[in-house]
Amino acid sequence: MPRPEETTVLRLSTRGKDKSPPFLAPHHLAAADRLERLVARARLAPRLTMSYDPARAGGERRASNDVLEMSDTAATARQKLQRLAEALAPDCWNVVFDVCGMGKGLQTIETERQWPRRSAKLVLRIGLEQVAAQFGLSPHAQGRGSGDTTGWLEARLPLIANTSP
Repeated sequence: MPRPEETTVLRLSTRGKDKSPPFLAPHHLAAADRLERLVARARLAPRLTMSYDPARAGGERRASNDVLEMSDTAATARQKLQRLAEALAPDCWNVVFDVCGMGKGLQTIETERQWPRRSAKLVLRIGLEQVAAQFGLSPHAQGRGSGDTTGWLEARLPLIANTSP
């Protein structure tokens, strides 16, 4: 996995040099972070180094997706990812998963799919908006409705006191 300061999502959620607003909002960044953690828990991220674990190194080798070898946490995470994949459009899910889960860059995705330039960026934003909605994240803070707002003063005091006799 790429280091957090080098991720595509983080780069798109910061202001540009010309102080333009970021392309991705904070709720997109939060959704991407949750999805990345979910992929890590599901143990779907590619391994970058050799594993010298005796269970993996030799002997009979079973399928790596075998349910018997998977922990409950990984199985639950995979079920959540499956539900997310079913809720999103296939193109949106594939781009979001490739960027957040596999650490691919947008240019790589556009080249693989033979898409026009900057199209993966837009699909990523649409996909992250949908993922954020599935996680219950929104661009604006929402809370439960409360009653009438009351203050500790009965009436507002005037801003400038009337000092004339």
